[in-house]
Amino acid sequence: MNNKNLLGHNLKSFNGTSQNIVNFQKNNFFLNQIEKSIEIVTVPKLKDLNLNQANVGIVLDEVLIFKILSKCYKEVLITEIKTKKDLVRLALRKPDLVFSGVKYFYFDNKKIWLNDYLELNNILYIASNKSSLLKESNKSRAKKIVQKSNITTAEFFTTGPGEHTNKKTIPIPFPLFIKPITGGDSRGIDKNSIAYNFTSYKKKVQEIKKNQHSRCLVEKYLSGKEYSVGIFKDNITGFIEAMPIEIIVKKNTNGHHILDFNIKKKDEEKVVAVLDKKIFNKLSVLAKKSFIALSGKSFGRIDFKMDNLGNPHFIEANLMPGIRKGYFYRSCLLNLKIDYEEMILKIAANGLH
Repeated sequence: MNNKNLLGHNLKSFNGTSQNIVNFQKNNFFLNQIEKSIEIVTVPKLKDLNLNQANVGIVLDEVLIFKILSKCYKEVLITEIKTKKDLVRLALRKPDLVFSGVKYFYFDNKKIWLNDYLELNNILYIASNKSSLLKESNKSRAKKIVQKSNITTAEFFTTGPGEHTNKKTIPIPFPLFIKPITGGDSRGIDKNSIAYNFTSYKKKVQEIKKNQHSRCLVEKYLSGKEYSVGIFKDNITGFIEAMPIEIIVKKNTNGHHILDFNIKKKDEEKVVAVLDKKIFNKLSVLAKKSFIALSGKSFGRIDFKMDNLGNPHFIEANLMPGIRKGYFYRSCLLNLKIDYEEMILKIAANGLH
C-alpha cells in the first residue's frame, strides 16, 4: 500500500475533524509527506510596511509557513501574484490548496476576489469568500446582520462631518464611542474615542475623516471587559469550536480601558484564558451564532465587550484574522493548548477538506 492509500486507509478511523488529522500528521512518522500540493499565495509588499494594505486580510510570514507545511506535505510553493497572468497560471497548476490572506487583486481596473476565483476553478482555500468578507468589513453592516439573529450589540449610528449640527440631533445619549466604520487593528481608535459632549464628538468625527478617510461608526460606550473569541469551523462536519479569551488593557491618561491602535502596535495588552464557565459558555454561544450569521468559513474571530452590568455585546467580526502571534493564535494556545506550528497545520488540514 503506497503512502497516499495508507493515509486514506488510516483516516477512515477518524471522526473528520482537522485536529485529528493534524495529530495524525505529526505522530505517524512512518509516513512520508502527504501527497498534496499547497501554494502559499502573496502579493508584493508595500515599501512602507506601516501602511495598511487594503487587499490583504492576513499578513503571512510565508517563509515560516512554508517550513511548517513542507514537513507534512509533498509539494509546497510560495507564489507572489503580480499580474493577471500569474493568477491564470496558478489556476492552471490546480494546487490542492491555496494558503493565502489576500482578499482581492486589482487587474485591468477590476477587482478579482481571490477565493471566489479559486472556487470557480475548483481549488480549495482557507478563510472566507467575498460575500462573507463584505458582510464583516463594514462594521455597521455586520452589526445589523447579527442583530437579525437576536445577538445584542450596542446602540449605534453612522455619520460623517457636518451630518449632526448639535447635541439634539445625536440619536443616542452620551457617552459615545467613535471609530472608523471600516478597517482593522484599531486604526483611528485612541484616548479621544470616547466622547462625553458634542464638542469632543465633532472633533473625533472630523479626525477620522481626515486621517482614516472613513465614515464613523458611533456606538453607545460600553465600560465593561473586552473579549475576543477565536473560531474554527470544521469543513466536513460543520462543527464550530469557540475559543474565548479576555483582553486586559491598563487605564489610559483619561482613566479608561481602551484597546487602541498604539496598545495593539506595541503589544501592551494582556491576554488571559476565560475561567468563568458561565461567561465562557455565553461568549461561545454568541460567537458561534455571529459566525453563522455572517456566513463565515473555516476560521475567524468575533469580538465582544461587556456593559457595566456584565452583559456581552457584539462589537465586530474578522473572518480573515491575523495568524501571527495575535488574538487568534493566542485563543488557540490558551484554549486548545496548541502551538503556532500546530495551528498552521490545523488551518491547512481543514482547508483541504
